[in-house]
Amino acid sequence: MKRFTLLLVVLLTGACSPGYVLRAGYEEAKILRRRQPITRMVADPRTPPAQRAKLALVLEARGFAQRELKLDVGDSYTTFSQLDSDTLALVLSAAHRDRFAPHTWWFPIVGRVPYKGFFSEEKARREIAKLEQRGLDTYLRPTSAFSTLGWFNDPLVSPLLRYDSVSLANTVIHELFHNTLYVPGQAAFNESLANFVGGRGAIQFFCARDARLCEQARNEWHDEMLFGGFLSQVVGELEALYARRDLDRQGKLAAREEVFARARRLFAEGIRPRFRGRGVGSFERLPLNNATLISRRLYYQRLDLFERVFQRYGGNLQHTIAEIVRVARGSRDPYAEVEKLISATAT
Repeated sequence: MKRFTLLLVVLLTGACSPGYVLRAGYEEAKILRRRQPITRMVADPRTPPAQRAKLALVLEARGFAQRELKLDVGDSYTTFSQLDSDTLALVLSAAHRDRFAPHTWWFPIVGRVPYKGFFSEEKARREIAKLEQRGLDTYLRPTSAFSTLGWFNDPLVSPLLRYDSVSLANTVIHELFHNTLYVPGQAAFNESLANFVGGRGAIQFFCARDARLCEQARNEWHDEMLFGGFLSQVVGELEALYARRDLDRQGKLAAREEVFARARRLFAEGIRPRFRGRGVGSFERLPLNNATLISRRLYYQRLDLFERVFQRYGGNLQHTIAEIVRVARGSRDPYAEVEKLISATAT
């Protein structure tokens, strides 16, 4: 199950209408008000056994992230909040149709981000209508995971208990990494790096505990890397198309449908058969447009770069994370800084 993350700090800052901020603050207050200590729930014999096992796993993954990966965990994921529904929020993305460029929203603290969160589907649909009237592609998706970048004691929310063990541990490590590093205005770098830390962290976590889950975590990271390479190929083809000067806007829009059709065939015939785990099957169910692709790319942009740094450091994940955090923090081009780690270790 793919984890889409919502930065709730985006919802709680003042760049939007007062009504939007008030609703976001109300929803966050509900989540925080319902927090229960996970240690107490694990010790309580009235907690259903399956839930108890998942909650215990969250504490183990959190401890691993703190001890072994040296992440700044704070008090996040020490509490649990039961939500009223299976979805935390809805996340809206938008993009220009004739160029591979996201529509962005600006918020204090986090800078520009290519998405906006909603707790009301009706309000999200109204926003979609406005964006599509402007000729933009849109994509609305649910999310069950969030981070406040360490501003609050982020609880585990009930929809995450639907995840299997590997996805749950991966998500916990992913979200805790956001507490450790967040580069303002660099959403793709932040999410892709957190995806790397969550995927590689889950492998290390389970390979010291359970051979079967270790293999599952390895297979799922293989699939993430494979899909990331596929997505880069599709995006590269679209960027080349949109850069053509011999086509007008309508010509580019017609040609991109051919790119989308080829991408679907390549995925079905050349990518999906190579998945070792559950893969990224939801790709086939998505309506393909620039917004859906940009939304996906947020989590897959240059995963191979982080993997190369990891291999350069001999598979030492803690050292890899520390070095990437060191060079990326405060950088205007964190990918370029990470690339320098490759050349530095090669000399």
